[in-house]
Amino acid sequence: MNAPAPQAALTVRTFAQLLSSTRRGARLARLLATEQLRAWPVSHSVTERAEQIVAELAANAALHGRVNSRDFRLTLVLDTTAGLLRIGVTDARGECLPSSSVACERSLDAESGRGLLLVTALADRWGVEPYPPGGKTVWAECDCESPDPSTS
Repeated sequence: MNAPAPQAALTVRTFAQLLSSTRRGARLARLLATEQLRAWPVSHSVTERAEQIVAELAANAALHGRVNSRDFRLTLVLDTTAGLLRIGVTDARGECLPSSSVACERSLDAESGRGLLLVTALADRWGVEPYPPGGKTVWAECDCESPDPSTS
């Protein structure tokens, strides 16, 4: 008798998409991320936080990271074992690095410039990594509750 081999639970799920560095591309990034997270075992509260984080990072990539005829990349990585969702937005402007200290210096009545304040408030961690040869990835992480194994 042949017994089926035990199947390891899928612990890391990945989604990546290139999008145009435009307002439309930023909006599409938010919509795609939301739909992908709803398909994964991610709580509603984490999905809501991630939706706003993607919206801010994608808008920054389209506005500040734009280089003509270069797209930006949205990446979502869910590690259910570690209980971690990592959001990454990669653009072509490696010389324009965001800083959390600059985000905190914005006037409360300014019409723009609060995106990274929102990311700081919503994400458990965020940062920037170089993306050679000339780009950067701004990433944010959200801690996830351990999913119920019966819902995977």
